[in-house]
Amino acid sequence: MFQNKHRRCNKKNLSCTEGFTHFTRLTKNTQPFLTEQELVYGLRNGEAAAFKELVLRFQDRVFNTSLGLLQHSTDAEDIAQEVFIQVYRSIHQFKEEALLSTWIYKITTTKCLDHLRSKKRKKRFGFVSSLFGADNTPVHEPEEFNHPGVQLDRKEDAAILFKLVDQLPENQRTAFILNKVEELSYREIAAILNTSEPAVDALLQRAKQNLRKKINELPP
Repeated sequence: MFQNKHRRCNKKNLSCTEGFTHFTRLTKNTQPFLTEQELVYGLRNGEAAAFKELVLRFQDRVFNTSLGLLQHSTDAEDIAQEVFIQVYRSIHQFKEEALLSTWIYKITTTKCLDHLRSKKRKKRFGFVSSLFGADNTPVHEPEEFNHPGVQLDRKEDAAILFKLVDQLPENQRTAFILNKVEELSYREIAAILNTSEPAVDALLQRAKQNLRKKINELPP
């Protein structure tokens, strides 16, 4: 459906850095041709040009958020496609007192968390068999995780941090990804998570505390 040109990197070119400030946003898309109101109107009227504009405008944000939460590029791409299909089909349910981007982020995070819960349920039933392949040999390790929103020379350290983020409670992990990777404000995150701004601040503080504790527990 769409392409993300920034997913791959060459591991031999990576180097380590430290801290929480190594995330960078991808370059923004070019100036949109339609205002948000025009885009919503076009989608509600089934215009192909409006759908194309929707994908061009939001594909990086949807894919990056999905990748941050799922940490698997193929799953993230699948979820991103599902998000755009749902947006197109459900656009009549969009209430324009909210930002379109907030609504899309909410759909994205909901689909990602549902996907993770589904995978956990499947693992409960297939844990033993998943340890070995059909010929009783160990299965391969999961694919190397590379997030396109991280600077090239900091990907190795970022990969470690993302693994630790994945161990956070669901609500902390979601708030952290939306704030630190997608650079959303507390107000935007509160709207996406259906909570208050102080609650978002508390989630982020606990997430940072838990991450610092996990980092301190890493071997030197």
